Amino acid sequence: MNRPPAPRKRFGQNFLHDPAVLARIVAAIAPQRQDRMIEIGPGLGALTVPLLSRLDHLEVVELDRDLIPGLRALAPPERLTIHCADALNFDFAARAPAEGSLRIVGNLPYNISTPLLFHLLAQAHAIRDMHFLLQKEVVERLVANPGSKRYGRLGVMLGARAVARQLFTVGPGAFRPAPKVESAVVRIEPLARSRVPEPLEATFRRVVNQAFSNRRKTLRRALAGILEPDDIAAADVDGGLRPEQLGIETFVALARAAYDRAGQQSGHTAELPGPARSGDRGQRESA
Repeated sequence: MNRPPAPRKRFGQNFLHDPAVLARIVAAIAPQRQDRMIEIGPGLGALTVPLLSRLDHLEVVELDRDLIPGLRALAPPERLTIHCADALNFDFAARAPAEGSLRIVGNLPYNISTPLLFHLLAQAHAIRDMHFLLQKEVVERLVANPGSKRYGRLGVMLGARAVARQLFTVGPGAFRPAPKVESAVVRIEPLARSRVPEPLEATFRRVVNQAFSNRRKTLRRALAGILEPDDIAAADVDGGLRPEQLGIETFVALARAAYDRAGQQSGHTAELPGPARSGDRGQRESA
């Protein structure tokens, strides 16, 4: 009898094996037969199997070629579509039959979780929800509120496009090999409309990145080169605050001020749409 492939460190693999944790994850996802679902990093299929029992069809994205034969043995192609690909480059939106229809799940490797989340947020228009098992520290950053030590760039960028909620924690013993840190399951639901107007996205990203690269400084100093103190005051923002004290709407206001300043300096101005309001594809909570 062939042994299953051993976890590979270069792929950041920690295979989930605890039946109770798997059952709890599936219950949180609550798959329905007709759901269009993609699992990222199925590994040995521990989550794939219970998902297949609830779904008519499942797609998986797996980078490790050595795991593909084992996945093929789980179900026929008409029930399980296997993409041997890097999730960081995968076009998830192309697999969605309609906007807001795709459900994404997975036990994500810690070493790619943040860039993968940004990759998925760029395709948020196609996604209904995401359920991930991540390093607990990353989940805490996703759900952190202004003023918390975990609040930073990741939480702001995600909160502009989605709502995240930590569901429950998972101990190291649920994995093989056991990681040195705790994990947590998070639910991420994209908003119907981004809180950042599309023309403002690049400026918003620049403002947030620079602010949190200087998070110990006040806004007047942290945003030097992007905004002058008078610009910050004109945006009705206290320049004496630090970045971790600001909500998403305040970062949007600063991005608008930076966008307007750049337009004035270049001699070109463009009218932007008003502030976006959080919206639903179902029930949503305020981030």
